[in-house]
Amino acid sequence: MPRPPARTALVSGASAGIGEALARRLAREGFDLVLVARRARKLQALAAALTAEFGVKAWVHAADLSAPGAAAALSAAMKRARRPIHLLVNNAGVLQVGEFKAQPPDRHRQLIELNVLALTQMLAHFVPPMVKRGRGQVLNVASIAAFQPVPMLATYAATKAYVLSLTESLAEELAGSGVTVTAACPGITATPMLGAAKQQAGRLERLPGFVVGDADDVADAAVRACLAGEVVCVPGVLNQAATLAGRATPRWLLRRVSGTLARRLK
Repeated sequence: MPRPPARTALVSGASAGIGEALARRLAREGFDLVLVARRARKLQALAAALTAEFGVKAWVHAADLSAPGAAAALSAAMKRARRPIHLLVNNAGVLQVGEFKAQPPDRHRQLIELNVLALTQMLAHFVPPMVKRGRGQVLNVASIAAFQPVPMLATYAATKAYVLSLTESLAEELAGSGVTVTAACPGITATPMLGAAKQQAGRLERLPGFVVGDADDVADAAVRACLAGEVVCVPGVLNQAATLAGRATPRWLLRRVSGTLARRLK
């Protein structure tokens, strides 16, 4: 059968973890891909593998999206290539575990520049063309940390709360435009980022296996929600239960519980 008209998804942070799983899941859906991350070699290997397995086209764009002007340069490159982006995945992000006071000021800045500023710039450059075409989808990767204060992850959790709030606002603002915006809010997931976090806080090694999700399962739930136009997706029954419980808990009690748990991870 002839292939349907090509749709192109741009996936940031695609070189590993949830980003790689999202790229694979979108390739299975038939999307051509623009893979974005800092490590070109890993992206090239992934692009070749996805093309061989799913028969889709995959282009590599190595970039540090936290660098000034990176989102604008990426948008300009897509325009020069006449490659409209039909689905934008904002997955690039960074995690830092530890006490706020122990982190250098530049580390907080780095988290905010990538998790907040770069994501916002990507939206600012890629959403307007979608609205002009009357069709498009956005998947922002947030976290269940967006729903409550998380001591020892204070800046990270705050950036993810921003992502969730921005997603929900845009979803309403763009209602009826043909463009949908989805926030995927995974819990603890087995990725290289989790491995790095365990090195920063050794007690994370004690996490029971049942609380650590699988990146492929997260990607499957996130892509299904995005394609269905859902606004918020919390993958995993345990994470959904925790999120609902958090919303029903008084804020003062939620802070106390979060603080107690965080202190045990020191």
